Amino acid sequence: MGLTKQYLRYAASAVFAVIGSQKANIAFVTLKGGEKGRYVAVGACEHVFIWDVRKAEKVLILEGKKHEVTYLCPSPDGVHIAVGYEDGGVRIFSLLNGESNISFSGHKSAVSVIRYDALGARLVTGSRDTDVIVWDIINECGLYRLKGHKDAVTQVLFLENKNLLITSSKDSFVKWWDLDTQHCFKTMVGHRSEVWGMVLLNEENRLLTGSADSELRAWDIQYIEECKEVGEPQEKKVRTLLMDEEEDEEGLDEEPEERIVSCKKVGSVLREARDRVVSLVTDAKANVLACHGLDATLEIFTVLSEEQVKKKMERKLKKAKKKANSQEEEDVPKPVVERKLSDEIQKLANIKASSKIRSMDCLMVPNGEMKVALLLQNNTVETYTLKTKEKNPTGTQTSRLTLSGHRTDVRTLAFSSDNIAILSASGETVKVWNRSTLQVIRTMGCEYALCSLFVPGDRQIILGTKSGKIQIFDLASGSLLETTDAHNGALWSMCLSPDQRGIVTGGADKTVKFWDFELIKNQDTGMSKKLTVKHTRTLQLDEDVLCVRYSPDQRLLAVSLLDCTVKIFYTDTLKFFLSLYGHKLPVLCLDISHDSALIATGSADRNVKIWGLDFGDCHRSMFAHDDSVMFLQFVPKTHLFFTAGKDKRIKQWDADKFEHIQTLEGHHREVWCLAVSPNGDHIVSSSHDKSIRLWERTREPIILEEEKEMEREAEYEESLAKGGEPVVPGETKGEAEPAGKKTIETVKAAERIMEAVELYREESKKLEEHRDACEAEGKELPPPKMNPILVAFGNISPSRYVLEVMKKVRSSELELSLLVLPFPYVPDLLQLFNGYVQQGLEVELVCRCLFFLLRVNFGQITSNQMLLSAIDELRTNTISKVREIRDVLGFNSAGLQFLQREMESKEDVMFFADATERFIEKRRKRKKRERAVLTIT
Repeated sequence: MGLTKQYLRYAASAVFAVIGSQKANIAFVTLKGGEKGRYVAVGACEHVFIWDVRKAEKVLILEGKKHEVTYLCPSPDGVHIAVGYEDGGVRIFSLLNGESNISFSGHKSAVSVIRYDALGARLVTGSRDTDVIVWDIINECGLYRLKGHKDAVTQVLFLENKNLLITSSKDSFVKWWDLDTQHCFKTMVGHRSEVWGMVLLNEENRLLTGSADSELRAWDIQYIEECKEVGEPQEKKVRTLLMDEEEDEEGLDEEPEERIVSCKKVGSVLREARDRVVSLVTDAKANVLACHGLDATLEIFTVLSEEQVKKKMERKLKKAKKKANSQEEEDVPKPVVERKLSDEIQKLANIKASSKIRSMDCLMVPNGEMKVALLLQNNTVETYTLKTKEKNPTGTQTSRLTLSGHRTDVRTLAFSSDNIAILSASGETVKVWNRSTLQVIRTMGCEYALCSLFVPGDRQIILGTKSGKIQIFDLASGSLLETTDAHNGALWSMCLSPDQRGIVTGGADKTVKFWDFELIKNQDTGMSKKLTVKHTRTLQLDEDVLCVRYSPDQRLLAVSLLDCTVKIFYTDTLKFFLSLYGHKLPVLCLDISHDSALIATGSADRNVKIWGLDFGDCHRSMFAHDDSVMFLQFVPKTHLFFTAGKDKRIKQWDADKFEHIQTLEGHHREVWCLAVSPNGDHIVSSSHDKSIRLWERTREPIILEEEKEMEREAEYEESLAKGGEPVVPGETKGEAEPAGKKTIETVKAAERIMEAVELYREESKKLEEHRDACEAEGKELPPPKMNPILVAFGNISPSRYVLEVMKKVRSSELELSLLVLPFPYVPDLLQLFNGYVQQGLEVELVCRCLFFLLRVNFGQITSNQMLLSAIDELRTNTISKVREIRDVLGFNSAGLQFLQREMESKEDVMFFADATERFIEKRRKRKKRERAVLTIT
């Protein structure tokens, strides 16, 4: 066997430079009893960052897996936060330690909205797949899926008093759902376009909806309760009536006797903005309403209480009477003042943000101030305070998070020669980061940067800009040293000469220019010298220059042109040497290996070609990415190189064997550029998702055959999980369906249960054979050898092993895993469940599995005469055991309540006793002080 080349794996190390992603919303959170309004949670690619807005620093990171965060919703108790992801998954994190113990998987596409109920026991999620799912957080399982919308769900609201749910969607409908019967009892059709947001006001008696126009429509909700006198359960069943009345619509769309909630349009609140509503939010008590569109203005309205409205109407009536009396006419009718929506919802203030608003959240603090957090579209978080009790309040900016990221996409990256500093430049600033701490060292304003490098010595940096200028910055002072007009068009590429004495630049003006470094006397100080560049030579070409690179021996210069070719010139004489042609679209990036033997080119035609620099022959053309190849760079002192593409991936290749080594996945948008550190241990990359990612070379070797096998397995598992949704026998397709989704985890869990049942069968057969052998021999024989798996679990019995396997299945995946089980395994499980119930082992879990299996396999179980006795025995044992457990729980609950009352009464006594002691001690000190004064006198 020949020697194989060893490659080392690069792994994700950190994500930085992103303050808040555009796909997710912003939400106020509370950390460890801290003050309200100090911490905000924002999505940051696949993670969630918790920012302290007062200190402008990151205090907690809730780490995701690989899918981007799309929605955040803190729990009512403030201890947890629910996070929705682009793949339709939901995870619940603890804000105390940042860990996630609960995860749900039910949607097929991105989660668009999440809402807790008032107790925090249920969670409802809406998605772009048009489904609404209600989850039970305590049991960690899905309750049901509500189907009915025809487009993405935009908002969901709980009506706590009536156990109703309201959902809005981009299909222009607002649907009302009865959660007791799990069906839609009313669809509101009063909107002409998408419904983007809605809120409940006036103690859930008014609904306010926002759509694609400047109106916020208000609907009054009235509950009509009808009791059934015959055959009614103990609770009164609430039936619904919804009436949509539009000014231009006539008639009702349902029979009145089928309705229980009356919903009538009472008017509209006009916004200043003309575009669609993006966010529509109220504070916890719905006293203040805030909304914004696609612009930078946040509009805030106050919702007056009933008392305030009555006082206002009385004042209006007085004015009307006074006006009527002043007219002094005999037949003047008695003045009547009509109550309008504008009397109840009034404009409070406007807040103008520094850029377009992506999302917002508001919070009322006890002193009457309202805190507002804004996530802007330029990777910025701003917070404002508004004193709502003042007559004409204005929003005051309290903090702005900008330092930790760029406002626009990072288009160029560079490493310092000592591998410590990272340079990133965007359309407005250039930043220098410490690689180990990921903190910003310097931030300097610049023009739109396209290329950059560190000057030898790492004390200055040079940028090439879109306007064709060269900008030189000093890192020690953070100042701009010089701006030089280099090209008439964009300066697309820049390369440091191998002798480190100058640079070469290529621009859109069809020229390549050579520059030498010079130290000249600083005119400002008159003492020290400053760095500048001096133009020495110009190479005129026929097409725009896209990329330039020196060969490491400085013998050749490679120039990529807009005509899809790469021209090679001699550096000293600038004579033409080679032309590399073959790409169908322009070559956007190229690099030359350390030994000047190979040149690799990446093009917009998605291919990478490897050429020899001696004769210009193409060694291999490889299909590299699914979109344009944006950047290419060799790892120093090797023939390995990395490519970055618009397909969100970074790939490593071997230029000798022409093999793909590994793919680095993590970015969620197009990757613009990357940089390899001089020692090859680190890679840094930037993307359209505003993030910069650091990748680190590990000591783990890569075996290419294993990598390919793992890729094939991942593709197979993905196709397996997508292979059709399981059908529950006996359940017809309707508005309510099971909440779960078939995933590779549920399939694997079902396989583990089947393996455990088969092991139980084998061990049971062994024990039976051993028992028969003992009876035949008439003496006790040595027991058979136990299965190694049972030994590893601590010599447990086979039946207990099956229970352990079922306990390890995630609660949210249990039903789907049992649904996949073939029927031949069900009789064994029913027999095992009977034993568990008799022994009192995990009765709640066993009952849940038992009831689900009975419901799913009802027909086969009832038609099997062999199982009837087992079912009858299970019925008796289950009922008695559940009653026993219920009695124990009731006794424990009563005991805890008694202890609580005892402790409360003792605390009251101690409180009064402590107060009395403090009063006596104070009086004693006062008397002592008075005696001391008398003595001195």
